[in-house]
Amino acid sequence: MKLVVQIKLLPTPEQAAALEATLHAVNAAATTVSRTAYGKSVFGNYDLRRHTYGELRATGLSAQIAQHIIKKVADAYATLRGLIRTGRLTGARARKAESEPITFRPDAAQPYDDRCLSWLHEQQTVSIWTVHGRLKDITFTGSADQLTTLARYRHGESDLLLRDGKWFLIATCEMPETPLNANPAGWIGVDRGIVNLATTSDGTNHSGDGLTRYRRRMARVRAELQARGTKSARRKLKKRAKRETRHATHTNHKIAKEIVADAQRTGRGIAVEELAGIRERVRLWPSQRATLSSWPFHQLGAFLAYKARRVGVPYTQVDPAYTSQMCPVTWCGSVGRGNRPSRDLFSCRSCGFAGPADHIAALNVERRAGVAWAFVDTPNDPAVESGVSASRSCHPGRRERRKPKAASALGR
Repeated sequence: MKLVVQIKLLPTPEQAAALEATLHAVNAAATTVSRTAYGKSVFGNYDLRRHTYGELRATGLSAQIAQHIIKKVADAYATLRGLIRTGRLTGARARKAESEPITFRPDAAQPYDDRCLSWLHEQQTVSIWTVHGRLKDITFTGSADQLTTLARYRHGESDLLLRDGKWFLIATCEMPETPLNANPAGWIGVDRGIVNLATTSDGTNHSGDGLTRYRRRMARVRAELQARGTKSARRKLKKRAKRETRHATHTNHKIAKEIVADAQRTGRGIAVEELAGIRERVRLWPSQRATLSSWPFHQLGAFLAYKARRVGVPYTQVDPAYTSQMCPVTWCGSVGRGNRPSRDLFSCRSCGFAGPADHIAALNVERRAGVAWAFVDTPNDPAVESGVSASRSCHPGRRERRKPKAASALGR
């Protein structure tokens, strides 16, 4: 599987100036190529090369860099067409994007291959092509895990990136995958939420209290900066937005790492709720809407998926309907809004089983995981298909309050 490793460069002032001049030159050339592509309606990599390669070489750019610039432009137009085709870019924004050629920021990232970039892992230095000639002995640094992964598994291109005055190389690594455990000993159900970021069926709770305090403090600071409206205030707003994004990503990484490690140690799989379209399905208090819109729930699921895949842990998604209203006791399985008298408490009105609502939801996710995984693993098995049909029938309509008997047989 492909992963990226971010390595920080530590160039001298002279080296940093050469790197910056290189980014400005290649991105100016990319904008010129983009105008040619738009004017001639030629967007394919090889077709565009016939129109622009000679001009790029005449400006003094190396052959490899010229080809990377052309490919970057072709990829940018392919991405734009994909966004419009899939409906992710619509209306006035789509019309504006199609009405003019794509332009590249002066500091936009530039890809390098092994002909333009050499790694010396023992010395922790790189040699890289610039418009001022080949720069050697540029020191790089990173964590021990990053450096080990880079030395063992780096494969393919690396991107030179300037962000907030700091230089980075984003290296692509081809990581070996551990064979998938197709027959897990059980499942860890994970319920994602706003108050508790993640609750597992084992009872582990990753509380969001600290994050809530952090976000409220950031919201107050953001409101103060927005009220000022000065240029420096807008600059600080951008920096704080990036800081908040990094904080959320770091938190999700820690949660996912802990859950995957537990699943790997116990030989179990990981199951989460399918949250696609959650913003359209749920009704929230006004105070919760900003949190739901800004917290990256999907990112946590993506981190769980790729970390699980890396170590061979099964990962699946289940139907989220009524997981917080269904009794997890095998012989009961009662479903109803009355089973959840408050946000934090579950209390079955039929059998009296009670507990934290998020934990109950995680238990129900765990119980649905077996059928969901069997359906994916053996899709043509009639017994599996009938089991999935029965599992789907356990979600009653609005007026129903109890689960049909066919679903009770599945132990839900």
